[in-house]
Amino acid sequence: MTTREKINRAVFEVLLSKRERGEYRIELIDGEISETMPTQLHGWIMAILSAALFNFLRLRPIGWVLVEARYGLPEDDAHDLIPDLSFVRKERGPLVEKGPAPYMPDLAVEVQSPDDNPRVMAEKAAYYLAHGSRMVWLIYPSLQTVEVLTAGKRQRLTLKDALTGGDMLPGFSLPLQELFAPAL
Repeated sequence: MTTREKINRAVFEVLLSKRERGEYRIELIDGEISETMPTQLHGWIMAILSAALFNFLRLRPIGWVLVEARYGLPEDDAHDLIPDLSFVRKERGPLVEKGPAPYMPDLAVEVQSPDDNPRVMAEKAAYYLAHGSRMVWLIYPSLQTVEVLTAGKRQRLTLKDALTGGDMLPGFSLPLQELFAPAL
């Protein structure tokens, strides 16, 4: 579901407050409500990636890995985003307990669901990078590829590659073969 009538974050917050817990996930993208419907495969990939990042960060407590956390810049009333997974450095301060974090995450991760348009995913990645994210991972399960985006750089990884965090997550490495391993 995507709305055609543009709304602001205040209206979006009212809509969120009326939803039952556990209902489908919605975001505010350029003033329009966008609904996502993740699949089991999506969840499996998220579990592998979040576990790998969580275990990495337990040994190097430089920040937090967060599943489906909200982000919205105070000066931008038209976006309230929920990356599938995000990483935030501890220097950003304590974790936000109510409403969206008032900044973009250091790392934003989007996993393509069957109804996700690659163009919209790329636009979200550009938004994250333009507003403070240092890196974005776009994961395409059907292609078994990951696009790694940073300011001015785009790299496509395949099954022979490993996903790394560069200087933001020094030492992190996850072979794509493990990320796309079939569920047991």
